[in-house]
Amino acid sequence: MATKQEVRRYLAYWFQLGKKVITGNGKASLLPQSVLNGDRYSAEFEECWQKIISPESGDCYLEGTHETIAELLTPAWDMLACGRCNMPVAARNVGMPALLCPCNDLPNWPNTELPAPREPIKTQDQLKTIRDRLVDNIA
Repeated sequence: MATKQEVRRYLAYWFQLGKKVITGNGKASLLPQSVLNGDRYSAEFEECWQKIISPESGDCYLEGTHETIAELLTPAWDMLACGRCNMPVAARNVGMPALLCPCNDLPNWPNTELPAPREPIKTQDQLKTIRDRLVDNIA
């Protein structure tokens, strides 16, 4: 079962590649300009997330997919890595998987020469990890 955090992460990754979330049964779309803000998601992303999970928004789905966000939050779905681009994709945990990865209509993707989408990073934690690896290699 995909957790709320996994679905949120899934959207954050795809937003970083310019994918929109279609809302209001196709009447509008959401794409925050900023997804990350240091060690957390941006306020703009958080506002989009709240709109997406709000019942007033109607059916919402990631551009290039058929599954609604509400469906992804049910026990029938898991989040896995795409075999082609390693981005998070939705997969039914029983039955047939989704037909396409959202990356199928992105030209020049995957592109290993660009930084890949990511989650917020706690800089101090990352620096401590690097320091610990360096200390271990010296010893």
